[in-house]
Amino acid sequence: MFRLAPFGAPAKHYHYDWSQVPDIPKRFENLVASHLLKWVHFQQDTQGRDLELRYFRDVDGREVDFVVCEGGKPLRFIEAKWDDAPVSPALAYLKKRFPEAEALQISAVGRKDFLSAGGVLVRPALPFLRELV
Repeated sequence: MFRLAPFGAPAKHYHYDWSQVPDIPKRFENLVASHLLKWVHFQQDTQGRDLELRYFRDVDGREVDFVVCEGGKPLRFIEAKWDDAPVSPALAYLKKRFPEAEALQISAVGRKDFLSAGGVLVRPALPFLRELV
């Protein structure tokens, strides 16, 4: 297991072996966490970047699955969904609060691929995950 520190709340835990997670949508979120962590470590090791993988949850109940920070500042917000879903209000909130950060909502089996009016990129997970390698 590995732990993601919050960008504002208690820590979350994920399994290195996501295949052991019985709930399929949670397994997908765990898979995304593993790939993001691998990318962060690769960037740290090969480029010397000051990156961290975190997540966001606030006292109002807003939560975003992943926040990639560089130098302590949010670089990218990622919300993992199993299927096509409306843009996450929490993701839209963070995009508005940090307009310079990229905001993505990816889906495992969804097919929608568009940029929302609020600047959130909604797309299938496969193209996003391919870009991490």
